[in-house]
Amino acid sequence: MRKGNDFGWILVLSALFTFSDASSQTVNQELSDVFNELWKLDVNRLKPGTHYNISLQGKAGYIPQGSTNAIDHASSPLFTSVDEAKLNSITTYARFMKLLDNYERSTGVAERVTAEEVTENNSFLDAVLETAVMKRAHRYLIGKGKSRSDLRQFKSQLYYMWFRLYHRDRNGGEDSSGFEHVFVGETKFGREIMGLHNWVQFYLQEKQELLDYKGYKARDNDAPNEDDHVLNVQFSWHGLVKPVASAFVGVSPEFEMAIFTILFLTSTEKSTTAVVNLDEYQLEMVVYRHGRSIGTAYPKLLSSNNRHV
Repeated sequence: MRKGNDFGWILVLSALFTFSDASSQTVNQELSDVFNELWKLDVNRLKPGTHYNISLQGKAGYIPQGSTNAIDHASSPLFTSVDEAKLNSITTYARFMKLLDNYERSTGVAERVTAEEVTENNSFLDAVLETAVMKRAHRYLIGKGKSRSDLRQFKSQLYYMWFRLYHRDRNGGEDSSGFEHVFVGETKFGREIMGLHNWVQFYLQEKQELLDYKGYKARDNDAPNEDDHVLNVQFSWHGLVKPVASAFVGVSPEFEMAIFTILFLTSTEKSTTAVVNLDEYQLEMVVYRHGRSIGTAYPKLLSSNNRHV
């Protein structure tokens, strides 16, 4: 790993996103119930219009995977303002942001982990484990027989899932991790954006003018609102274009880590999907595994503003 100004927003599936008919989906009620519990416990979720503001602007058009050009349907950034003092005042966000410059952006380039970075990873997990969100997720996983009650063992399980390095590219050394892919983002062969599903990273990359928001993605009858907490968007990053990416907006890092950890640990499949009703959204939650670690994880927005009800 390397500190630097190049931040890193294999799986083509997230880029080949297609909008599904929400009415045809079978909802996983048990996961819906526990995820809604976690939603209510997420006291660190930021409030749109208070802690941040977004500008959705135009609807992005279709572009094929691998394209380097896209018509820009948004002349301004997605985030018009974010209360960074608020972010830095919340321990999990503050420690989370320290991790975002710990990675090589390109796959095929081996990561080099320093002692300082290991300390930062552990410090972030310590903060996450103190939250009501992750405590509830831990109790759920204990009840399912998927995690031990011992906190140190659970932390080790989380570390292996999210921070263990592995080969994503066949060339070179260990070049990726679940955390890097999901929260930071990677590029493959200089031709494709992978991952980058986190709103804080999206904002910080926009702020540095490394990421350019191209517009939102939605069906004609399900346009998003500027107070929505889940969005499908199109963007370019370091000269590459992601045709569509989906992400939570405003939620805490512990909330995202908790729901994807539950989905990952309660399945042994290479790929796991589950349709859930969460607050006013219907989502298809997607997780791919890389052995006993996260390969990718993201929410696919099916319907918002209770239109699926």
